This record gives sequence, C-alpha cells and structure tokens, in this order.
Amino acid sequence: MDGDDSRRRSEELRSFLFLSVVMAPALAVIIVTGYGFLVWMLQIFTGPPGS
Repeated sequence: MDGDDSRRRSEELRSFLFLSVVMAPALAVIIVTGYGFLVWMLQIFTGPPGS
C-alpha cells in the first residue's frame, strides 16, 4: 500500500511538472501567436486602425 502511494505521488509530481513547465508556456505561446496572426490577417483585409 505504501508503494502505491509513493508511485502515485511520483506520477502526480511528474504530471504537475509537465503541465506547468511544458504545457502552460506552450499553450500561452500558441494563444498569443494565434491572436497576433488573427489581428494581422484582419488588418490585411480591413487596413490598419484609423484608416
């Protein structure tokens, strides 16, 4: 029983580190890049703001 708890704790730590070190920054970059691309495409078709 103690081995199961240790294994689960190790898996949870590994999952947390993967999510916080890899997935969160990658998701942030993807979201910001996608928004920037969207704004860029809109400005190509509609012109810059104020014009």
